[in-house]
Amino acid sequence: MTPGILFTIILIIIIAGFVFDQWINYLNTTTLSNTLPESLKGFYDEATYSRQQDYEKVNYKFSLVSDVFSFAAMLGMLFLGGFAWIDELVRSWSGSAILQSILFFGILGFASDLLGMPFSIYHTFVIEERFGFNKTTPKTFIIDKLKGWLLAAVVGGGILSLIVFIYEKSGSWFWVLAWISISVFTLFISYFYTTLLVPLFNKLTPLPEGELRNAIEQIATRADFSLKDISIMDGSKRSTRGNAYFSGFGRKKSIVLFDTLVQEHSVDELAAVLAHEIGHYKKKHVLKGLISGTLQTGILLFVLSLLLKSPLPAQSLGATVQSFHMSVIAFGILYSPVSMILGIMFNSISRKHEYEADRFAVGLSKPGALQEALKRLSVKNLSNLTPHPWYVFIHYSHPALLQRLAAINNQESA
Repeated sequence: MTPGILFTIILIIIIAGFVFDQWINYLNTTTLSNTLPESLKGFYDEATYSRQQDYEKVNYKFSLVSDVFSFAAMLGMLFLGGFAWIDELVRSWSGSAILQSILFFGILGFASDLLGMPFSIYHTFVIEERFGFNKTTPKTFIIDKLKGWLLAAVVGGGILSLIVFIYEKSGSWFWVLAWISISVFTLFISYFYTTLLVPLFNKLTPLPEGELRNAIEQIATRADFSLKDISIMDGSKRSTRGNAYFSGFGRKKSIVLFDTLVQEHSVDELAAVLAHEIGHYKKKHVLKGLISGTLQTGILLFVLSLLLKSPLPAQSLGATVQSFHMSVIAFGILYSPVSMILGIMFNSISRKHEYEADRFAVGLSKPGALQEALKRLSVKNLSNLTPHPWYVFIHYSHPALLQRLAAINNQESA
């Protein structure tokens, strides 16, 4: 195979991926309906439902424009030799392979973020503002960006340095040692996520004693689930959307509730949401996710190690010298179809886990509470009530709302 043939394959993958994504996105607009589903009557009024339909249409148009821009930028980088130009630039600055890779990905990531910033600003301060979601101030937006860049430089730069160092020194053992290193880092982040990373962007406050904490602790006791760390996060600092999540394991396991969620839901509904999150832990979904993610990383690194043995991937992008960073860029594009297939597979597993966690929650919470919570969340977030089945199959990590409600209703009626 020649660099020219590999370049053609890369080009075909990018074009096919773009066309496929746009087709799926378009399909998702064809199932929008002016008729409010029967099960949501009483939660949606006609005005709110009309806003939900408008929100979907506006986001589709915005996504189309931003995707076309990203696609054009990628084609420009390929045909104009942008990757090779950055490679030559960093080589002229340093002879260190580690520093070259850090500078290469730093320049590429920073430039990409700057090009995408107008779209991010428009989505946050125009679209989200128009539909009543945005609470982010320009000051918060800028501070978040600066913190994100600093975190990427320190943490991302540190991990990248280690991986390149392993690549330079370990030979055929590269993928194994890199796999171990990334797995250890992933476990560390999973364990300390709430205590180390979240406070960099949000304020966490322990849930005070009272009716809600008592209800949650009763649910935890009935589920034989040891839970001490229940926190409220100031999600309203950036958005009106509500959410809750479980993180950590062992002594560091914790549940975080957005303040927006607490403000919008009853105690029974919140207890049902927390029962769902506890269900993920009791059903070992968190552990299964860590194991499957670790296995996927191992497969990815093994395939990458095979490509790193050849100068062909780097040459296909215009490089004159084989390098770790240029090979990774080529690999990322070539691996994208496999990544999409794996993503579909893991989304399918995730949807199955959501149904299992729902069943667990229904068994612990008051009848109808989980359904009420999901309906209220849907209204508040203007969720798409009628997504296309193919869009759900490819992109959804959670079941569509109507299917989820039907499953819960069947269980409660049994």
